[in-house]
Amino acid sequence: MRRTGKRGARGEVLAKSGEPPRASLYTEITDRIIADLERGCVPWVKPWGRAKASLGLPKNAVTGRSYSGINILILWGAVIERGYAGQYWLTFRQALWLGGNVRKGEHGTTIVHADRFIPKDEKERAREEEAEPRAVPFLKRFTIFNVAQCDGLPEHLYGQPEPLPERAIIPQAEALIRASGADIRIGGDRAFYMPVRDFIQLPPQPAFLDQINYYRTALHELGHWTGHPTRLARDFSGSFGTKAYAREELVAELTAAFTCSTLGIEPTVRHADYIASWLSVLREDNRAIFRAASLASKAANFLLAFGADAADAADSGEIAA
Repeated sequence: MRRTGKRGARGEVLAKSGEPPRASLYTEITDRIIADLERGCVPWVKPWGRAKASLGLPKNAVTGRSYSGINILILWGAVIERGYAGQYWLTFRQALWLGGNVRKGEHGTTIVHADRFIPKDEKERAREEEAEPRAVPFLKRFTIFNVAQCDGLPEHLYGQPEPLPERAIIPQAEALIRASGADIRIGGDRAFYMPVRDFIQLPPQPAFLDQINYYRTALHELGHWTGHPTRLARDFSGSFGTKAYAREELVAELTAAFTCSTLGIEPTVRHADYIASWLSVLREDNRAIFRAASLASKAANFLLAFGADAADAADSGEIAA
């Protein structure tokens, strides 16, 4: 899921002004993900089995902001493929701004930014019909570099915190789940989210062969929970076996992966039996993975905000640490 290219003068590869980049970009990235899935390698799980980098979302080394959507999958793919030891990324110019440089001969990783533009003929049509012009969506390409490809950067960018050990209780996950206020009912032997009644059912943690899977499962179901009409309002209309159902399951899987990695929990595939349905969706629509990753980023941010609020409350003494 990585595209490389030689850096330009500013380390960026942009579309020409007013002109969308090659129409194959959606297909190019989708085909890489399809190829991974067909080989049994799930892109949002694969990095952590052999990666040198610790868990977490990829971040910009200058702004500290996490990358989102499809770019998470692209950069995770680059981390495992090239064996990078960190999750920090920057442009060629940002490396210079920090007093360092990209080493000669290094090739960057291409990420994308969704944008829209209004063609000239569409502006004319709208003006003649006194209507609103319709914008055309397209992607811009940007080339960035991992800090491992650079010299002379501040030392703290090269260091990575040790990943949390797997254990029965993960305090960060417990705090997030509690702070979400979700109606979670413990019992039985199945895990599911019931949209109509807006509750999550989970087996008790000791019932899981590996107790860490309790949190992975809870975060998957909380991913569904974020889509309720009172929250992020996603489409729950699909019944089991439909494309709409598969799309929502893909969003929940990615949400769990993004949230787990942020909390220091290695992501896994909670529903491997859905891979065939995901492949069907991706083969039919080369933008489906982009939409799913974007929705999953919004859902993960929604959930992680509860964890941040709980941490702030604990620091201020509002709740028990």
